[in-house]
Amino acid sequence: MSVRRVVTGNVGGKSKIVSDGGTRRSHVFKSIPGQATTLVWSTPPVPSLPLDGSDVISEQSGYVPAPGETRLMIVTFPPDSVMASIDPGAAGQEFGVHVPDLAARMEPDNPGMHTTDTVDYGIVLEGEVWLELDDGKEVHLKPQDVVVQNGTRHAWRNKSDKPVTLAFVLIGGKRNK
Repeated sequence: MSVRRVVTGNVGGKSKIVSDGGTRRSHVFKSIPGQATTLVWSTPPVPSLPLDGSDVISEQSGYVPAPGETRLMIVTFPPDSVMASIDPGAAGQEFGVHVPDLAARMEPDNPGMHTTDTVDYGIVLEGEVWLELDDGKEVHLKPQDVVVQNGTRHAWRNKSDKPVTLAFVLIGGKRNK
């Protein structure tokens, strides 16, 4: 997935564009046609401002932030009809390699269902998607709809015949036991 990322920073006391291009953490899945993830940006728990714009994303950066950290990611989900025809073993292995911290939160007995210790702002950019919660309720979302996902168990279902792309801002939190 191609995402243009423009990053500003403070260099020599002045605001500047420090980078304009792609991201280093993007993956188009081979075992899940139409699935793609891009980790666009990451912040520590309390960023010291102004930032110089240095890219803090590395190959080891997780998709699920620790308490106080943030992640900005873009995800494209294929239609459920595609998901029904994939090899689950190959898909699980590829998912585990490229987004291991998120893969670890997936429920093997309930495909797609997962829970993260995050507050997520999900914005539908293109296409349609259904948010499923553990009470079986589903909410149909269209472009420009926003979901505030408060650390609850959920899954994303694409019942349409086209891919759906969402932007997510994840804010790491601490789960009360």
